[in-house]
Amino acid sequence: MARKPGTRASAEFVLFDVVYEDGSQRSNRRVPNAVPGGAEGDGPAHDFIAEQDRVIAMKSGLPTVAIKSVRRSGRKDQPLSVRHLERPSRADERMKSDGMDSKHPFSERPCH
Repeated sequence: MARKPGTRASAEFVLFDVVYEDGSQRSNRRVPNAVPGGAEGDGPAHDFIAEQDRVIAMKSGLPTVAIKSVRRSGRKDQPLSVRHLERPSRADERMKSDGMDSKHPFSERPCH
């Protein structure tokens, strides 16, 4: 008997978001449900995705890029990219150049 659409993917695979050393990002990388979890956490998923990348790079002839971080898709408890935390936003940069305090976006400009 045929399955309902969408039930197989959620039961057989876990989705991961991957950030690479060069800053690129791949979302919803599928890893078999049996691989991640247990005492090792999501560490085996990192190894599985790295192996997938190695095979893809070998077939395409392009060099592999090192994986910076791997996390389950849809989780909000961890930042996806460390780069986001390292660089201030454009709004913060504008406020600093205007003499405004970035911690208080509604603070007044200094009087001259």
